[in-house]
Amino acid sequence: MFDSLLIVTIFASVLVVILDSVQSLTAQHELLFDVLEWGFTLLFTVEYVVRLACVRHPWRYATSFLGIVDLLAVLPTYFAFFVPEVQVLINLRLLRSLRIFRILKLIAYVSEFRFLGSALMASRRKITVFISFVVITVAILGSVMYVIEGPGNGFTSIPVSIYWAITTITTVGFGDITPKTDLGRFIASCIMLMGWGILAVPTGIVTSEMTAQRISRSLTKRTCPGCSAQDHDADARFCKRCGTALPAERVD
Repeated sequence: MFDSLLIVTIFASVLVVILDSVQSLTAQHELLFDVLEWGFTLLFTVEYVVRLACVRHPWRYATSFLGIVDLLAVLPTYFAFFVPEVQVLINLRLLRSLRIFRILKLIAYVSEFRFLGSALMASRRKITVFISFVVITVAILGSVMYVIEGPGNGFTSIPVSIYWAITTITTVGFGDITPKTDLGRFIASCIMLMGWGILAVPTGIVTSEMTAQRISRSLTKRTCPGCSAQDHDADARFCKRCGTALPAERVD
């Protein structure tokens, strides 16, 4: 129940941050937004302090990802209140907008986020190799387009040409730089078609890892006493290979 109420509170606080950025609403309901903001800030502060008091290793929690997220949920409001001189260095509204990081607190209370995070961590090597391939590809194609098009057509340098290759291969296509030669347009067309396939690769990597993890969670490590087979379904009563009765699942 606490987790469910906290999720609702997080969504409400983020909604207040978003509405507070609308000038017309702020002018009409500035006092209401301030009261709600301090209410949420005090609530998250109490939660953060209580967590530090409950865990066995407070410093380890404070320096963890979730601990930093919890700190970011309350720090901007206090910082802007106690250090008004910060307006000289940074826009106060920009600082207060950091409260949007509260939405990251949902990661601790929604199991699907943790499931997705574990799948991303398990796929990190494959995704790293894929991103490295994409970086090499856009660097080569950007350099080629710099040679073909040249500064006269907007490709003023290799970094600018690589930027164009990235926007093209991701199918974004801002249109601020466009090839003018026939060869350049041909290469651009090939990059666009290549982009369709490239965008699907990381999705497939993560999806396959999520499927594998879901399957592994649905299997048990019970060993068949007849043939020593493992990875049986959680509700299986007999071995799927030899038919021997399986031992009951042990609850640790």
